Amino acid sequence: MRVLILGAGAIGGYFGGRLLQAGRDVTFLVRPRRAAQLAQSGLSIRSPRGDADIAAPTITADQLRAPYDLVLLSCKAYDLDEAMAAFAPAVGTGTSILPLLNGMHHLDLLDARFGTATVLGGQCLISATLDEEGRVRHLADTHNLSFGSRAAGATARLDAIAESLSGANFDSRCSETILQDMWEKWVFIATGAGITCLMRAAIGDVVAAGAADLATALLEECAAIATHQGFAPGAAAMQRSRAAFTTPGSGLTASMLRDVERGARTEVDHVLGDLLRRAGGDHPRLSLLRIARDHLAAYEARRARGIAAAAIAA
Repeated sequence: MRVLILGAGAIGGYFGGRLLQAGRDVTFLVRPRRAAQLAQSGLSIRSPRGDADIAAPTITADQLRAPYDLVLLSCKAYDLDEAMAAFAPAVGTGTSILPLLNGMHHLDLLDARFGTATVLGGQCLISATLDEEGRVRHLADTHNLSFGSRAAGATARLDAIAESLSGANFDSRCSETILQDMWEKWVFIATGAGITCLMRAAIGDVVAAGAADLATALLEECAAIATHQGFAPGAAAMQRSRAAFTTPGSGLTASMLRDVERGARTEVDHVLGDLLRRAGGDHPRLSLLRIARDHLAAYEARRARGIAAAAIAA
Protein backbone atom coordinates (compact mmCIF):
# COMPACT_ATOMS: atom_id res chain seq x y z
CA MET A 1 0.00 0.00 0.00
CA ARG A 2 1.38 3.39 -1.05
CA VAL A 3 0.83 5.92 1.73
CA LEU A 4 1.08 9.69 1.39
CA ILE A 5 1.47 11.65 4.63
CA LEU A 6 0.46 15.28 4.32
CA GLY A 7 3.16 17.15 6.19
CA ALA A 8 5.94 15.94 8.46
CA GLY A 9 5.00 17.83 11.58
CA ALA A 10 4.43 16.36 15.01
CA ILE A 11 1.50 14.10 14.13
CA GLY A 12 2.28 13.22 10.53
CA GLY A 13 5.98 12.93 11.29
CA TYR A 14 5.38 10.58 14.19
CA PHE A 15 2.95 8.15 12.60
CA GLY A 16 4.65 8.35 9.20
CA GLY A 17 8.04 7.77 10.78
CA ARG A 18 6.81 4.71 12.64
CA LEU A 19 5.36 3.33 9.40
CA LEU A 20 8.70 3.89 7.66
CA GLN A 21 10.46 2.05 10.49
CA ALA A 22 8.14 -0.88 9.88
CA GLY A 23 9.08 -0.97 6.19
CA ARG A 24 5.91 0.58 4.78
CA ASP A 25 5.87 2.50 1.49
CA VAL A 26 5.52 6.05 2.84
CA THR A 27 6.11 9.44 1.23
CA PHE A 28 5.72 12.83 2.94
CA LEU A 29 4.07 15.66 1.03
CA VAL A 30 5.83 18.75 2.41
CA ARG A 31 6.70 22.33 1.60
CA PRO A 32 10.14 22.95 0.01
CA ARG A 33 11.70 24.21 3.26
CA ARG A 34 10.72 21.09 5.21
CA ALA A 35 11.81 18.90 2.28
CA ALA A 36 15.28 20.48 2.39
CA GLN A 37 15.47 20.00 6.16
CA LEU A 38 14.51 16.33 5.93
CA ALA A 39 16.91 15.75 3.04
CA GLN A 40 19.74 17.10 5.16
CA SER A 41 19.02 15.60 8.57
CA GLY A 42 16.34 12.95 8.05
CA LEU A 43 13.28 12.51 10.24
CA SER A 44 14.10 12.34 13.95
CA ILE A 45 11.71 11.02 16.59
CA ARG A 46 12.40 11.24 20.31
CA SER A 47 9.94 9.15 22.26
CA PRO A 48 9.45 7.11 25.43
CA ARG A 49 8.48 4.32 23.01
CA GLY A 50 11.87 4.42 21.28
CA ASP A 51 13.89 7.00 19.37
CA ALA A 52 14.33 6.88 15.62
CA ASP A 53 16.40 8.62 12.95
CA ILE A 54 15.04 7.75 9.52
CA ALA A 55 15.62 8.75 5.93
CA ALA A 56 12.26 10.25 4.92
CA PRO A 57 11.17 10.21 1.26
CA THR A 58 9.51 13.54 0.42
CA ILE A 59 7.64 15.10 -2.44
CA THR A 60 6.42 18.67 -2.97
CA ALA A 61 3.03 19.62 -4.39
CA ASP A 62 4.43 20.55 -7.81
CA GLN A 63 5.98 17.06 -8.12
CA LEU A 64 2.84 15.12 -7.20
CA ARG A 65 1.43 13.21 -10.16
CA ALA A 66 0.18 9.67 -9.45
CA PRO A 67 -2.56 8.52 -7.03
CA TYR A 68 -1.78 6.89 -3.69
CA ASP A 69 -3.74 4.19 -1.88
CA LEU A 70 -3.98 6.10 1.40
CA VAL A 71 -3.62 9.80 2.20
CA LEU A 72 -3.04 10.47 5.91
CA LEU A 73 -4.09 14.01 6.73
CA SER A 74 -2.91 15.72 9.91
CA CYS A 75 -2.79 19.43 9.05
CA LYS A 76 -4.29 22.24 11.09
CA ALA A 77 -7.94 22.89 10.31
CA TYR A 78 -7.22 26.42 9.06
CA ASP A 79 -4.79 24.97 6.47
CA LEU A 80 -7.29 22.46 5.07
CA ASP A 81 -8.22 24.34 1.89
CA GLU A 82 -4.56 24.69 0.92
CA ALA A 83 -3.93 21.06 1.88
CA MET A 84 -6.76 19.75 -0.29
CA ALA A 85 -5.41 21.62 -3.29
CA ALA A 86 -1.93 20.23 -2.62
CA PHE A 87 -2.82 16.54 -2.32
CA ALA A 88 -5.69 16.43 -4.85
CA PRO A 89 -3.49 14.84 -7.57
CA ALA A 90 -2.84 11.93 -5.16
CA VAL A 91 -6.54 11.02 -5.01
CA GLY A 92 -7.68 8.40 -7.51
CA THR A 93 -10.62 6.01 -7.74
CA GLY A 94 -9.09 3.62 -5.18
CA THR A 95 -7.73 6.21 -2.75
CA SER A 96 -8.84 6.51 0.86
CA ILE A 97 -8.35 9.75 2.78
CA LEU A 98 -7.78 9.35 6.53
CA PRO A 99 -8.05 12.72 8.32
CA LEU A 100 -6.82 13.02 11.91
CA LEU A 101 -8.23 16.50 12.58
CA ASN A 102 -10.41 17.26 15.59
CA GLY A 103 -14.08 18.11 15.25
CA MET A 104 -16.32 17.38 12.28
CA HIS A 105 -16.30 20.33 9.88
CA HIS A 106 -13.30 18.96 7.96
CA LEU A 107 -15.42 15.95 6.95
CA ASP A 108 -17.95 18.27 5.32
CA LEU A 109 -15.20 19.99 3.32
CA LEU A 110 -13.44 16.78 2.31
CA ASP A 111 -16.74 15.13 1.34
CA ALA A 112 -17.68 18.08 -0.85
CA ARG A 113 -14.41 17.86 -2.77
CA PHE A 114 -13.60 14.14 -2.86
CA GLY A 115 -16.85 12.31 -2.06
CA THR A 116 -18.09 10.64 1.10
CA ALA A 117 -16.98 7.14 0.05
CA THR A 118 -13.37 8.34 -0.24
CA VAL A 119 -13.15 9.99 3.19
CA LEU A 120 -12.78 7.83 6.29
CA GLY A 121 -13.43 8.84 9.85
CA GLY A 122 -10.30 9.00 11.94
CA GLN A 123 -8.69 10.27 15.10
CA CYS A 124 -5.49 9.97 17.06
CA LEU A 125 -4.53 10.32 20.70
CA ILE A 126 -0.95 11.47 21.12
CA SER A 127 0.94 14.34 22.74
CA ALA A 128 3.70 15.43 20.38
CA THR A 129 5.39 18.57 19.13
CA LEU A 130 8.21 19.70 16.85
CA ASP A 131 11.25 21.18 18.55
CA GLU A 132 13.30 24.07 17.18
CA GLU A 133 15.47 21.70 15.17
CA GLY A 134 12.48 20.05 13.49
CA ARG A 135 12.60 16.83 15.52
CA VAL A 136 9.37 15.11 16.56
CA ARG A 137 9.10 15.06 20.34
CA HIS A 138 6.65 12.45 21.63
CA LEU A 139 5.79 13.67 25.12
CA ALA A 140 3.98 10.67 26.65
CA ASP A 141 3.51 6.93 26.24
CA THR A 142 0.17 7.13 24.43
CA HIS A 143 0.24 6.88 20.63
CA ASN A 144 -3.15 5.69 19.40
CA LEU A 145 -4.71 5.97 15.94
CA SER A 146 -8.17 4.73 15.04
CA PHE A 147 -10.13 4.85 11.80
CA GLY A 148 -13.31 3.54 10.28
CA SER A 149 -15.65 3.75 7.35
CA ARG A 150 -18.61 6.13 7.25
CA ALA A 151 -20.11 4.24 4.29
CA ALA A 152 -21.17 0.63 3.74
CA GLY A 153 -19.31 -1.83 1.57
CA ALA A 154 -15.71 -0.80 2.24
CA THR A 155 -14.58 -3.88 4.16
CA ALA A 156 -11.79 -4.97 1.81
CA ARG A 157 -10.28 -1.48 1.74
CA LEU A 158 -10.45 -1.21 5.53
CA ASP A 159 -8.76 -4.58 5.92
CA ALA A 160 -5.90 -3.46 3.69
CA ILE A 161 -5.49 -0.22 5.64
CA ALA A 162 -5.59 -2.07 8.96
CA GLU A 163 -2.87 -4.44 7.76
CA SER A 164 -0.70 -1.55 6.58
CA LEU A 165 -1.03 0.35 9.87
CA SER A 166 -0.54 -2.63 12.16
CA GLY A 167 2.81 -3.66 13.67
CA ALA A 168 4.33 -0.19 13.31
CA ASN A 169 5.12 0.64 16.96
CA PHE A 170 1.93 2.55 17.59
CA ASP A 171 -1.54 1.37 18.55
CA SER A 172 -3.92 1.26 15.59
CA ARG A 173 -7.52 0.12 15.50
CA CYS A 174 -10.31 -0.14 12.95
CA SER A 175 -13.44 1.11 14.69
CA GLU A 176 -17.00 0.25 13.76
CA THR A 177 -18.17 3.32 15.71
CA ILE A 178 -15.70 5.89 14.44
CA LEU A 179 -18.16 8.81 14.37
CA GLN A 180 -19.15 8.14 17.98
CA ASP A 181 -15.46 7.97 18.87
CA MET A 182 -14.78 11.26 17.11
CA TRP A 183 -17.69 13.00 18.85
CA GLU A 184 -16.52 11.79 22.26
CA LYS A 185 -13.03 13.10 21.56
CA TRP A 186 -14.46 16.40 20.28
CA VAL A 187 -16.39 16.88 23.52
CA PHE A 188 -13.19 16.22 25.48
CA ILE A 189 -10.99 18.46 23.29
CA ALA A 190 -13.50 21.34 23.29
CA THR A 191 -13.85 21.19 27.07
CA GLY A 192 -10.10 21.08 27.62
CA ALA A 193 -9.38 23.87 25.14
CA GLY A 194 -12.25 26.00 26.40
CA ILE A 195 -11.44 25.83 30.10
CA THR A 196 -7.64 25.99 29.96
CA CYS A 197 -7.67 28.87 27.44
CA LEU A 198 -10.37 30.74 29.34
CA MET A 199 -8.44 30.37 32.60
CA ARG A 200 -4.97 30.54 30.97
CA ALA A 201 -4.02 27.69 33.28
CA ALA A 202 -3.51 23.95 33.59
CA ILE A 203 -6.31 21.81 34.99
CA GLY A 204 -4.58 21.50 38.36
CA ASP A 205 -4.49 25.29 38.64
CA VAL A 206 -8.17 25.51 37.73
CA VAL A 207 -8.95 22.99 40.48
CA ALA A 208 -6.75 24.89 42.96
CA ALA A 209 -8.70 28.06 42.15
CA GLY A 210 -11.93 26.31 43.16
CA ALA A 211 -13.21 26.35 39.57
CA ALA A 212 -13.43 22.63 38.82
CA ASP A 213 -17.20 23.04 38.65
CA LEU A 214 -16.75 25.37 35.66
CA ALA A 215 -14.78 22.67 33.87
CA THR A 216 -17.46 20.05 34.51
CA ALA A 217 -20.21 22.51 33.55
CA LEU A 218 -18.46 23.13 30.22
CA LEU A 219 -18.10 19.37 29.76
CA GLU A 220 -21.84 18.88 30.29
CA GLU A 221 -22.62 21.68 27.84
CA CYS A 222 -20.42 20.16 25.12
CA ALA A 223 -21.88 16.71 25.81
CA ALA A 224 -25.41 18.12 25.46
CA ILE A 225 -24.58 19.39 21.97
CA ALA A 226 -23.21 15.97 20.99
CA THR A 227 -26.41 14.41 22.32
CA HIS A 228 -28.50 16.88 20.30
CA GLN A 229 -26.59 15.71 17.21
CA GLY A 230 -27.33 12.05 17.98
CA PHE A 231 -23.95 11.11 19.48
CA ALA A 232 -24.44 11.20 23.24
CA PRO A 233 -21.08 10.47 24.91
CA GLY A 234 -21.03 7.11 26.67
CA ALA A 235 -20.93 6.82 30.45
CA ALA A 236 -17.33 5.59 30.43
CA ALA A 237 -16.16 8.50 28.26
CA MET A 238 -17.90 11.03 30.50
CA GLN A 239 -16.43 9.44 33.63
CA ARG A 240 -12.90 9.63 32.17
CA SER A 241 -13.45 13.23 31.14
CA ARG A 242 -14.78 14.32 34.52
CA ALA A 243 -11.80 12.72 36.22
CA ALA A 244 -9.36 14.39 33.82
CA PHE A 245 -10.85 17.85 34.37
CA THR A 246 -11.06 17.67 38.18
CA THR A 247 -7.72 16.12 39.17
CA PRO A 248 -5.79 18.20 41.74
CA GLY A 249 -2.25 19.00 40.63
CA SER A 250 -2.85 17.95 37.03
CA GLY A 251 -0.56 19.56 34.48
CA LEU A 252 -3.05 18.90 31.67
CA THR A 253 -3.39 21.76 29.20
CA ALA A 254 -4.84 21.92 25.72
CA SER A 255 -2.57 22.34 22.72
CA MET A 256 -4.71 25.38 21.93
CA LEU A 257 -3.50 27.04 25.12
CA ARG A 258 0.09 26.34 24.09
CA ASP A 259 -0.71 28.02 20.75
CA VAL A 260 -2.03 31.07 22.59
CA GLU A 261 1.00 31.23 24.87
CA ARG A 262 3.35 31.42 21.89
CA GLY A 263 1.17 33.88 20.00
CA ALA A 264 0.21 31.39 17.30
CA ARG A 265 -2.98 30.89 15.36
CA THR A 266 -5.57 28.58 16.94
CA GLU A 267 -8.25 26.20 15.70
CA VAL A 268 -10.91 27.99 17.72
CA ASP A 269 -13.47 28.11 14.90
CA HIS A 270 -13.11 24.43 14.05
CA VAL A 271 -13.07 23.10 17.62
CA LEU A 272 -15.26 25.53 19.61
CA GLY A 273 -17.07 27.61 17.00
CA ASP A 274 -18.35 24.71 14.93
CA LEU A 275 -19.51 22.85 18.03
CA LEU A 276 -21.44 25.94 19.13
CA ARG A 277 -23.03 26.22 15.67
CA ARG A 278 -24.36 22.67 16.05
CA ALA A 279 -26.17 23.43 19.31
CA GLY A 280 -29.96 23.40 19.29
CA GLY A 281 -32.09 26.52 19.15
CA ASP A 282 -32.75 26.33 22.88
CA HIS A 283 -29.04 26.47 23.72
CA PRO A 284 -28.45 29.40 26.14
CA ARG A 285 -26.94 32.44 24.46
CA LEU A 286 -24.74 33.21 27.47
CA SER A 287 -23.00 29.87 27.87
CA LEU A 288 -19.50 28.86 28.92
CA LEU A 289 -18.80 27.50 25.46
CA ARG A 290 -19.76 30.78 23.84
CA ILE A 291 -17.67 32.78 26.34
CA ALA A 292 -14.66 30.54 25.69
CA ARG A 293 -15.17 30.76 21.93
CA ASP A 294 -15.55 34.56 21.99
CA HIS A 295 -12.55 34.90 24.31
CA LEU A 296 -10.38 33.09 21.77
CA ALA A 297 -11.96 34.92 18.83
CA ALA A 298 -10.97 38.19 20.49
CA TYR A 299 -7.43 36.83 20.87
CA GLU A 300 -7.41 36.00 17.16
CA ALA A 301 -8.66 39.49 16.26
CA ARG A 302 -5.95 41.11 18.36
CA ARG A 303 -3.34 38.75 16.94
CA ALA A 304 -4.39 39.56 13.37
CA ARG A 305 -4.29 43.29 14.13
CA GLY A 306 -0.79 42.92 15.54
CA ILE A 307 0.40 41.00 12.50
CA ALA A 308 -1.11 43.62 10.20
CA ALA A 309 0.52 46.45 12.17
CA ALA A 310 3.89 44.71 12.06
CA ALA A 311 3.57 44.25 8.30
CA ILE A 312 2.81 47.95 7.82
CA ALA A 313 5.75 48.95 10.06
CA ALA A 314 8.07 46.69 8.09
